[in-house]
Amino acid sequence: MRILDAHVHLYPPEINRDPAGWAAAHGEPHWALLSTRRRRDGRPVQSFPDAAELLRELDAAGIERALLLGWYWEQPASCARQNRFFADCLRAHPDRLSAFATVQPAAGPAVCRAELERARDEGLCGVGELSPHAQHHELAAPGLEEVLAWADAAGWPVNLHVTDPAAGPYPGRIATPLADFRALALRFPGTRFILAHWGGLLPLAGDGPTPANVWYDTAASPLVHGPEIWERFLRAVGPERVLFGSDHPLHLYPRETGSGLARFVAEARAGGADAAVLGGNLLNLLGPAGRSVRPSVAPHSGDPGRSPAGPS
Repeated sequence: MRILDAHVHLYPPEINRDPAGWAAAHGEPHWALLSTRRRRDGRPVQSFPDAAELLRELDAAGIERALLLGWYWEQPASCARQNRFFADCLRAHPDRLSAFATVQPAAGPAVCRAELERARDEGLCGVGELSPHAQHHELAAPGLEEVLAWADAAGWPVNLHVTDPAAGPYPGRIATPLADFRALALRFPGTRFILAHWGGLLPLAGDGPTPANVWYDTAASPLVHGPEIWERFLRAVGPERVLFGSDHPLHLYPRETGSGLARFVAEARAGGADAAVLGGNLLNLLGPAGRSVRPSVAPHSGDPGRSPAGPS
C-alpha cells in the first residue's frame, strides 16, 4: 500500500540555522511564536530537518512521498523565499517530494498572481498552507479572491489552516471560525479545498451538509484528538474525503522522542485508513503535475543535488 504524507513543512537553511533570529529580522512573529516554543518539560515542539533528514524520516515510517506545504507567512518576501526553496527541493527529489506554493493575499491580486504563475513554472502544484485569520486579511480581500479563482482555473488544490474550536489554549492560537470555511467553499465551488487538522471537525459540527469541494487532512491529530477520531470521522464523512497528513516536523507524541511518524502511520491503519486515505486521494487531487518537476527549471540557490535544505 502506497503511503503519502499530505502535510509536511520544510524550511530554507537560513531559517533552520536560527529560527527565532530569522523571524525577528523578517517580520514573522506569529511563526516564531508557534514554531520555537517549548513544552512544559522544556523540549521543543518541533525540529528543523533538512531535506536529507526528512527523507530518512519518511523511509523509516514507510512513507513514499511527501507534499511540502508553505507556511502562512505574514510577509510576501517570506512566501517568495519559501517557494524558491521548494523549487530547489523538487528538482533534487522529484520522485519523493511535491510542493504547494504560499502567498500573502494581503499583498494584492497582482502580486499573488505573479507569484503563483512563477511557482507553477517551477513545478509547484497547489496553494497552501494559508490562514486568512493569521495573515491579517478579510475573507473577501481581493488578494484571496484572486488566489482562489486562480487555483480554480489552474486546477490547483488549496490547503487552509483550521483550528479546532474545541482545542485547548496554546501560545499563538488564533480562532478560525468554521463558518468562514463553509462560506469560502460555497463562494468558490470550483476550487478544491483541503482543510487542515481534520477541518476543525467542520463536518461533525451539525451546521448543515459540507460542500462537495472540500477534503480534510489529518495533520497534528495526536496533539488534539485520541485515536478514536479516525473511526468517528471516516464513518461520518467517508474515506474518499480524507488525506493522511502528519504536520511533520511537529513532534506528534510529546512524551516520546523522535517525530512519531511511524507511530502515526500505525494509528491511521488501526483506525481504518485505507489505500485512498493513505495516498490515493492525494494522488487524485494532485494529478500528474504533482508527481514530477519540469527538468528545464533552473536551480535558484546552492546545489540542490547535494542537499537543498543545507545544514541545520
